[in-house]
Amino acid sequence: MKVVIVNYGMGNIYSVQSALKFLGFDSEYTDQPDNILNADKIILPGVGSFRKAMQNIISKGLDIPIKEAVQTKGKLILGICLGMQLLGISSTEDGFTKGLNLYEGVVERFINKSDSKIPHIGYNTVTPPTNSILFKNLDSNSDFYFVHSYRMMGQSINGVATCNYIENYIAAFEHFNVFGTQFHPEKSQMNGLMLLNNFLSI
Repeated sequence: MKVVIVNYGMGNIYSVQSALKFLGFDSEYTDQPDNILNADKIILPGVGSFRKAMQNIISKGLDIPIKEAVQTKGKLILGICLGMQLLGISSTEDGFTKGLNLYEGVVERFINKSDSKIPHIGYNTVTPPTNSILFKNLDSNSDFYFVHSYRMMGQSINGVATCNYIENYIAAFEHFNVFGTQFHPEKSQMNGLMLLNNFLSI
């Protein structure tokens, strides 16, 4: 099985690759369109600004092969943190920016309606959807590690895991061959390793 991690200059690559290696999966860090198109599983990590990330993806010519691999060839993709947000329709971070539009979610900044601090940093409980693939064999209220100021909102509740920080928002989703986690599974100890293994074992 060929697992690729998309290199667009804004990913926490070492910790992701280390987690995959611990699970027994080799991976390739690449910015080559052909490698993405020929992958069995694609991981899109991300840390930083949505606008800058999309600029990098487009300037490297990676948006088209990512979409072709997922939409035409049916390859599985997992977006992590900013990577999950990039799979959505758009974000308002640093100004309105279109995403890869592989999932019907929009990204906006938390509205601070309480004494909670922004960004949301630390472990928090995630409630998985019914019959989840990503959360298979995990407790129904498992904790995962978050670092983010923006969150994804969407209309559909099917295949959506939720978290509550200031409000309920999408903590993860699974929609056909498109998967995303707002939290960092590679930094979430055993729960995160189990989730990554579930994705790679599909």
